[in-house]
Amino acid sequence: MASLKWTVLNGSNRVPSPSAALASDGIRPTTYSALIASGPNRLPVPESIPHSIYRRANGEIERDLSLDALRAAFDRPEGGTLWVDLDVSDDKQAALLTELFRFHPLAVEDARNPSSRVKAEEYPGFLVVVARVVSFCETTPDPYDLETANLTLFLTEGAVVTTHMETLPAVQALVERLQSNPDLLERGPARVAHHVLDTAIDAYFPILDQLDVFVDEMEQRVFGQFDEHLLQEIFKVKRLVISLRRYLAPQRDVLSMLTNRPSRFLPPEAQLYFRDVYDHMLRITDALDSYRELMSSTLDSYLSQVSNRLGSVSKGLAVFGALSIPFVVIAGVYGMNFEHIPLAHHRWGFEIMVGIQVAVSLTLLIVMRRKHML
Repeated sequence: MASLKWTVLNGSNRVPSPSAALASDGIRPTTYSALIASGPNRLPVPESIPHSIYRRANGEIERDLSLDALRAAFDRPEGGTLWVDLDVSDDKQAALLTELFRFHPLAVEDARNPSSRVKAEEYPGFLVVVARVVSFCETTPDPYDLETANLTLFLTEGAVVTTHMETLPAVQALVERLQSNPDLLERGPARVAHHVLDTAIDAYFPILDQLDVFVDEMEQRVFGQFDEHLLQEIFKVKRLVISLRRYLAPQRDVLSMLTNRPSRFLPPEAQLYFRDVYDHMLRITDALDSYRELMSSTLDSYLSQVSNRLGSVSKGLAVFGALSIPFVVIAGVYGMNFEHIPLAHHRWGFEIMVGIQVAVSLTLLIVMRRKHML
């Protein structure tokens, strides 16, 4: 069987697909598109047309291009900039990554794998960046639940292709932003890539605002009106902060690499804008560190409040026990079976003994107050 040969075509920003490599050796493979339609140049037709914008070099804007127009714009950019957004949960749209754009199968596999780690890798002909988008989950009653999705970016010298498995608010905001401002494509693919990553990172700021609300409410419930059931929520918020910190840590390394490492897909003037995204990342990381320390302090304060309340209860029980000692002792003495006990046959003996018990208890109470034991 002929071996696969990966070569970069002259003047092209693409890597041939395995099917093209096999065809060059005289072997006609059975591809995904061949299962859908006959003909060597037929592409799988998605049920929904992917979002796309193409800005020609003369400033002309085209939206939602057909598959043939996408192929022409991608193969012959002629100074224009192409942006395509694919929902790779649709197999037919995902097939366009290999059949139309001819990206490397390993990069396509990362784009379709929701568990892919955040990373940036450069292949011959394109750069792929996997970012993690986070938002609060609105389908569960727990206000602290997060939902995450990977946003994958394919960057060539003339096009930007974004892919995602789920449509989170940040992804929808990105699509609406580019559709309402197609002039952003005038600045080139690298600047479009900057807008993509900037949107993904800025999605963390609303979460930080909500975290601030959570922390303020918990402080009020600890120091204002003490809530005995607050402990579980404190741990939920701490887990939320740790999860966000875990999602952000690898993205900081990726942005640092995109900012400082030379790449033919990221000119130096475009890397300046990636520094701004990296600065946003550092601000978010610092804020999460502050929230983590604040939640630790809130937990310590909660446990201190619980300890103080336990101490107050124990103190009250101790005072009650101390004041009851005279009653127990005197009643125990007069409960012994002796015939000659003082006041045993006195007419007011019981009243006198009760008075003595009360007097001794009041004396103990006065002594404890003077000793600042109460």
